[in-house]
Amino acid sequence: MERSFKLHGGIAAGLSTVLLLLAALTWLPGTLPLAASKWPMVAIVVLLFPIFIAALVRVFLSGADRYSMWLAFRCLPGRVQAALGALAVSGVLLMLLSEAGAGNWQAPEAKDGRYFVLDTTPHARGTIEVSHSQYEAVLESDQRSMLAIPGILFAGAAYVVLAAGELRRADVGFRSS
Repeated sequence: MERSFKLHGGIAAGLSTVLLLLAALTWLPGTLPLAASKWPMVAIVVLLFPIFIAALVRVFLSGADRYSMWLAFRCLPGRVQAALGALAVSGVLLMLLSEAGAGNWQAPEAKDGRYFVLDTTPHARGTIEVSHSQYEAVLESDQRSMLAIPGILFAGAAYVVLAAGELRRADVGFRSS
């Protein structure tokens, strides 16, 4: 496999690991210091789009279908398969647990020492005032989702790039023999 595919897949897998670890840290007591600033989400978006779009371009250029991609993934070393599988499973679990714990509350907001959340319950939709502990629970759940979703997308980009690289290696080997 070419180095560019390995580098691209490694960067995507590394960023996925960092984001999923940060999402898991939201279950520790207290809130992450990242909650107050907006720059981490901007950095995630700025990194996510070029990496993910480049991964999709590489797959489209390979002309592979889903079955070929799966077969190429199966040709990757077992540790790489296990690592990508662990990233995908942990990301999905984080999302499921986050959604189950949040209930119908989202978009926490603090104004003048009071705490508000958006209640999305059917027929009762609107902003409601909550206690500080409920506000922190909703804030942590939102952080978990905002870190886990790009983590899953980075894991998907790593899978796609590494499988496309394996397909390219197989095609080049087939043509040269």
